[in-house]
Amino acid sequence: MASYIALLRKDPDSDFSVNFPDFPGCITAGDTLEQARQRAAEALAFHIDSMREDGESIPAPSNADVVMADPDNRDGIAFLIDVAEPARLIRVNVTLEESLLDAIKGRTTNRSRFLAEAAREKLARESA
Repeated sequence: MASYIALLRKDPDSDFSVNFPDFPGCITAGDTLEQARQRAAEALAFHIDSMREDGESIPAPSNADVVMADPDNRDGIAFLIDVAEPARLIRVNVTLEESLLDAIKGRTTNRSRFLAEAAREKLARESA
């Protein structure tokens, strides 16, 4: 598991904002401190998943001293967001009705992710 630095900021007339020095462009916000923390974890996970799908390399976490030495980061409050290593993926051959496959194609560009999410949802409902 890797832990990445998130920087929390709060201006008097705004929500809590969070950005990640290791992932420029990955930002989020929340009305409350807890909401900002939760959204930060979700935003980072989504951002990393997208990078992996696009075949981009994931940077190693930066050192906190290096991050906080940057003048642009000194006004932020640093906290860590843990990111799990990706699960090992296994290719399988699946047979589906043509109409079902067409319906899935119409909803997403990533059929594997769609089927994995559907399977997780079904398993969660059955175990509840």
